[in-house]
Amino acid sequence: MAVLSILTASGQGQKPERLNIGRMAVDRDVLKADKFVTREGAGLPGGHGNAVEGKEIFERRCAKCHGQKGEGADDAALVGGIGSLGKPKELRTVGSFWPHAPGVWDYVNRAMPFKEPGSMTADQVYAVVAFILNLNGLVEVQDEMNAKTLPKVKMPNRDGFVKDPRPDVKAKR
Repeated sequence: MAVLSILTASGQGQKPERLNIGRMAVDRDVLKADKFVTREGAGLPGGHGNAVEGKEIFERRCAKCHGQKGEGADDAALVGGIGSLGKPKELRTVGSFWPHAPGVWDYVNRAMPFKEPGSMTADQVYAVVAFILNLNGLVEVQDEMNAKTLPKVKMPNRDGFVKDPRPDVKAKR
């Protein structure tokens, strides 16, 4: 079970200082944090969206950090870099680095927008992910992303990760 708490202390042996931010996690917070999406798409919720819908949401909620077309700056770039991994000027983006599209959905759902993580609906997340995938040339603007179609998106770096050879991690995930 996920544990959602923050403890801060001003020194060893002292009681944690209350910062008057946040709130205690309630059952629905823990349940939401305990859900995860597999690379095969298990755990994706109902909902749908396409790049046309995602463009408006992206411009309003994402472009401030990532640029109007996902070009971003430094680590905020979401687009480009396909074929650059392992080269002197590699660029790790959704299109060049991420191996599975359901992982993109899970990350956007949990962590974005930066100052309001988890604030988008499933439909909004599907739409934003469709927009990002479209910017990377991986889906068409009208392609609907949902729990069935998203796992079928072939990410350019799908086979770019080395399998873990340790015998203690061979169990199916």
